[in-house]
Amino acid sequence: MLDLTGRRQRYLWGSSTAIPDFLGEAADGKPWAEHWFGAHPLAPATLPGGGTLEHAIAQDPAGMLGQDVARAFGGHLPYLVKVIAAERPLSLQVHPSREHAAESFAAEDAAGLPLDSPQRTYRDANHKPEMLVALTRFTALCGFRTPRRAAAILEGLGTDLTDRLHRLLVDNPTAHGMRAAFRILVSASMRPGPDAVDQVVAACRARADAGASPSLRIDRFVTLLAEHHPGDPGVVAALLLNPVTLQPGEAMFVPAGALHAYIHGVGIEIMAASDNVLRAGLTPKKVDADEVLQCVSVTAAPPLRVAPERQNPTSIAYYAPVDDFELAVTALEDPPGVETAPHPVPGSGPRIVLGLDGETTLLTATGSRTLPAGRAVFVPASAGPLHARGHGRFAQASVP
Repeated sequence: MLDLTGRRQRYLWGSSTAIPDFLGEAADGKPWAEHWFGAHPLAPATLPGGGTLEHAIAQDPAGMLGQDVARAFGGHLPYLVKVIAAERPLSLQVHPSREHAAESFAAEDAAGLPLDSPQRTYRDANHKPEMLVALTRFTALCGFRTPRRAAAILEGLGTDLTDRLHRLLVDNPTAHGMRAAFRILVSASMRPGPDAVDQVVAACRARADAGASPSLRIDRFVTLLAEHHPGDPGVVAALLLNPVTLQPGEAMFVPAGALHAYIHGVGIEIMAASDNVLRAGLTPKKVDADEVLQCVSVTAAPPLRVAPERQNPTSIAYYAPVDDFELAVTALEDPPGVETAPHPVPGSGPRIVLGLDGETTLLTATGSRTLPAGRAVFVPASAGPLHARGHGRFAQASVP
């Protein structure tokens, strides 16, 4: 097993305390949005004594990943694990399909854009489906409502912009109508100005205060988004989307093409090993509405909540409908000071194991590691079966 040191990512929307508290480190007053545990070339986890997990896998892909995983994913670890702490709303965004990402990445390479160029949109050639398991109460927007439900949310707000969107969805209550409504809000040639957005926000606030809202949660989300991104048309786009609230232990899957924005909370995120993010708004970063409109799915669908399945008496698994990853959580309650028989941990292949709370001990045929909260290890495929004992919880990322 290899001890991993994750890679810190500081974005303005991050919490200054949540991730340091989780890792048991001192906060420095600056936002700490994500902590990456993986082998993605932009920020691979580091190993004791130097080197990175990316390099270690490249040196022995069959031993580290197993023959099948190495063959299926070109010798690369197919997933990335993050701790995410959103103190402020994230951008309104979508992730591309594998085919679109590969084509666009190749085009930007051929154009001579360096990977760190601000003009670049695609950082790799991979898709980025992702799943989030909440550690605290977690709020988000994800996926489009049905056109009729979105029209009902817009009805009665009484602004010129919402009246136009309402008429469009009433006259054309289809995916085509929804795409047209979204295009009005994000395309460079049609997007509304700050005054029009402010009018919608004021109408949502007044409706909520009057107790007349058909969706109090979405009106409050609109007001919150406007506080952080005043005048941004993405604030109005929230009225077309599904609000989501996850309680600790609940999970949501975000497929390629699903428009979403995380709003607030702390969670464990697992995704295909990619950093391709196409932004439609609610961000000071590059917005690429044309790319978003190419990739976004406007088909009405409820948020894809993933119910955990019991694997054995100590472990549950969150199965995502992709081949790149799955996530399991093991909870042990061995009596303190008593050395009990180790518990089998389901799964195989390359695993990243992250302590969530308490303290557990991981055991393989070749060694053991103590795992307190915030510490992570990589378990190579060649290590064989994994067992654990102790009193606490850990998350395990693996390949199906």
